[in-house]
Amino acid sequence: MKILVLTEKPSVAKEIARVLGCNQKQKHHYEGAKYVVTWALGHLVTLAEPDDYDPKYKTWNLEDLPIIPERMKLKVMKETSQQYRAIEQLSRRGDLAELVIATDAGREGELVARWIMELIRWKKPFKRLWISSQTDQAIREGFAQLKPGTDYNRLYQAAVCRSEADWLIGLNVTRALTSKFGASLSAGRVQTPTLAMMINREAEIRDFRSVDYWLIEADLGSFRAVWRDPKTGDTRIFDRERADALKAKLQGQSGKILQVQKTEKQIPHPLAYDLTELQRDANRKFGFSAKQTSNVLQRLYEQYKLVTYPRTDSRYLTSDMVPTLLGRLKGAAIGPYAALAAPFIRKPLTITKRIVDDTKVSDHHAIIPTGEAISLATLSADERRLYDLILRRFLALFSGPCRYDETKLTVEIAGEKLYASGKVVKQAGWKDVYGATDFTDPDREETESDDDSAQLLPQAAEKDAVTARNARQLSRQTKPPARYNEASLLSQMEKWGLGTPATRADIIEKLVSSDTIERQGSLLVPTGKGTQLIELASEELRSPELTARWELELERISKGKGSMEQFLSGIRKKAAELVDEVKKSSAAYKPHNLTGSKCPDCGEFLQEVKGKRGRYLVCSSRECSYKREADGQLTNHRCPQCHKKMEIHTGKSGKYFQCRPCNVVEKIDNESTGGGRRASAKANRQLIEKFSDQTQLGSSLADKLMAALQQKKDE
Repeated sequence: MKILVLTEKPSVAKEIARVLGCNQKQKHHYEGAKYVVTWALGHLVTLAEPDDYDPKYKTWNLEDLPIIPERMKLKVMKETSQQYRAIEQLSRRGDLAELVIATDAGREGELVARWIMELIRWKKPFKRLWISSQTDQAIREGFAQLKPGTDYNRLYQAAVCRSEADWLIGLNVTRALTSKFGASLSAGRVQTPTLAMMINREAEIRDFRSVDYWLIEADLGSFRAVWRDPKTGDTRIFDRERADALKAKLQGQSGKILQVQKTEKQIPHPLAYDLTELQRDANRKFGFSAKQTSNVLQRLYEQYKLVTYPRTDSRYLTSDMVPTLLGRLKGAAIGPYAALAAPFIRKPLTITKRIVDDTKVSDHHAIIPTGEAISLATLSADERRLYDLILRRFLALFSGPCRYDETKLTVEIAGEKLYASGKVVKQAGWKDVYGATDFTDPDREETESDDDSAQLLPQAAEKDAVTARNARQLSRQTKPPARYNEASLLSQMEKWGLGTPATRADIIEKLVSSDTIERQGSLLVPTGKGTQLIELASEELRSPELTARWELELERISKGKGSMEQFLSGIRKKAAELVDEVKKSSAAYKPHNLTGSKCPDCGEFLQEVKGKRGRYLVCSSRECSYKREADGQLTNHRCPQCHKKMEIHTGKSGKYFQCRPCNVVEKIDNESTGGGRRASAKANRQLIEKFSDQTQLGSSLADKLMAALQQKKDE
């Protein structure tokens, strides 16, 4: 008898099959003497659509809401139905006695497998492969220590709750808002409170009024000292006349050092990475989006087997890993890392509670190197940079703290007290791994009020004389709160428990694709559409506290402490309440993207919308279907100067590429000019396909919403 192994992706199936000796490659599986290895393509099975329950739901009508099925149905995804049927046929083989779930070791991976098992009606025994890296050794050890599949029933329940909650809340509220206000308004259990946080920050920025203030700094020759208010300790002076008087009072005056305070301080090594912290760091250092980091990290995990399981929420290791740490160091000690790793390899590793803590690891430990040897030249630039972050953080774990002396001087001049501070490194410790000289604690958020302590202070003693050679009055202004970038938004999502490390990047991308936020350089900025969506959405749905409570309950369910039935009952009730609130709303939606151009068919103003291939102008009237391109369609043909994607345009001499930022133009040769408008459109499509990505991304939620609205118009 053989064992059926179900993985999440073909690439993982290929590697597991190789390790298990399954050398017979078939179209939909690999086979060996003991195992048959097949694969999903992500989710092969999903929750049924509303029109699978009743055809009337194909049309979006407010009066049909809420849609709350008594029991949620499953269906096979059309795009991947061939692979599903192949798995179904395999499951009927009489020589397969057992199934091993080898999908990703997490909540969503469990859901991928269990839904397939439910539809194929798998009744035979099943076990779970639970590993944190894709190395050959990890796969062999995992198959030698398979867990009973039923041990993960509660994790499966939490995954079902998450999926059904997103369907019930997201689908009902999205349909309600879209039907009520005639615009594609996408809402969700996590994305709406995330967007609301950004809108609130915009309001803070908009309402902020900058105020002038001054700092008084005295040049004392060998160091600088800053005046502080004796009552509040604040260095800022908001009264110009007081600042002028203080400057004049100190200028050229003599004084003395009242106090010299010297203390030794230290910054412990940073914690290992979880996914969210790695996404933050990659955004700060390289400008990577959270999604970009996730994608690169997945390749390092699956393709190169260089790092452990990516979608973890823990920054600690488990005690059973301690014997493997030296081997991981030796395996990673190649190229530029050999010299850095050498001191740790030569002596016993220092293991502390900041590295190993079983109580702070749930499903997966922190992201660390596997120790697999590889030629670094095989990695792309992005892969190399991300691997460098992970490896250096791993080396830092075994380094001592950064130790430094901090000296603080209190000076009195003309009856006023001024203060100076400076730091001198005694032992760089873990900073040596980074070659860094600053004193930033990577696990502490930077603040504007951090003192400037970079200056070197002279040897000084109490009662030493000083003279204010020059008193400077430094003009400053209070600053508004900063807009979110991906690093700071991820921090807020983590703080409020919005989403999980595995889903936060996708939530940000959803907000971008639905045109509710946009990227402006490194910043994320809400659009006019996003602002209106938050005004129209329920106040309760906007609240991060509600979603945080839901996420906490999902976590409790996965650990066997919460009730699946109670959670879903509450979700169903809340979905109905949210829809009812939209129905009763007296608010109005005003398109934020109206242009000055009018529709040639009906005379209404045109709206500018973003599509997959660029911007479009569509009629704002719900009864009119006019649509045309607003500018050239974006291709993958790159500008020879800035290397950005170029647009296709049609001019008097034919079609040409144009780069907007550089205004570089390239004529497209060898094109047919005959055939009229229809032939021209066909040629245009062929050019777009030729110079565009071939990856099928699937239709976005925004496209589905617009299609639904269009169907409603046609009917």
